[in-house]
Amino acid sequence: MPSYNQQSAVTVLGLGPMGRALAGAFLDAGLRVTVWNRTPGRDKELVARGAVSALTAAEAVAASPLSVLCVVNYDAADTIVRPDAVAAALKGRTLVNLTADTPGRARDTAAWAAEHGIGYLDGAIMTPTPTIGTPHAVFLHSGPEDLYREHSAVLDALGGTHTHLGPDIGRAASYDIALLDLFWTSMAGYAHALAVARAEGITAGELAPFAKGIAAILPAIIDESVADVDQRIFSGDGNPLSSAVSSMSHIVDAAEEHGIDSGVMRAAEGLGRRAMGRGFGASSFLRIIDILDPARADS
Repeated sequence: MPSYNQQSAVTVLGLGPMGRALAGAFLDAGLRVTVWNRTPGRDKELVARGAVSALTAAEAVAASPLSVLCVVNYDAADTIVRPDAVAAALKGRTLVNLTADTPGRARDTAAWAAEHGIGYLDGAIMTPTPTIGTPHAVFLHSGPEDLYREHSAVLDALGGTHTHLGPDIGRAASYDIALLDLFWTSMAGYAHALAVARAEGITAGELAPFAKGIAAILPAIIDESVADVDQRIFSGDGNPLSSAVSSMSHIVDAAEEHGIDSGVMRAAEGLGRRAMGRGFGASSFLRIIDILDPARADS
């Protein structure tokens, strides 16, 4: 077990499932941990394991040089850290905000922190609660590199991999939003596929092995798409957009024969047809990026 000096104490603000996991990982690593939550009672197990329960958020942040905040969104985060007493207690200390929200909110909070003399790092947790404290956890961080280096030994106690993405405070949130976009649109597609399969008498268990096969081809497609997108090649030699749109129209037809809502697939098909209308039918499907973001189509 790594050893930490007296300055390695950490406060965890917010004790939802993820906050409790973070505090637990810090405790497992041998750190002195102070915890606080707006709703009393969620700290009982952590206190039994050695955590110190603070009565107020100001008391909690004053107990440690580093505070880690993880709540549902930045509206909730603001109600915790922006009151005058808490901001005063944070002055000269560091706040690491692992709350998920937009890059703009991260930059706004960083500006507020700078005005109040608070060191600020923003971050994102890219893996679920059970991974925290294990090698499978994935954390992204952004903000001043010297501040990140100063606290990296404590943050590393959360396990897994930690990547500092640079000084732009909104960078971690930008990655988070993009990757969650991929995840949730994928999950929406999977839910639609399950609905179509069920309507045709196919169980989730029967579909699962083949669904995993489809998912398994995505890493290679992602690798191949890097040059396609960054160099704006958009080659459709293997599977042109026109073919993809035809395939999507079959999915919509089959689904709607069963009365299944196909809004997600219709949206994708519509983007493809708009790209074809621009003369991109021989390009790859990812040419729809120019339809989604026309302001940067020529950049």
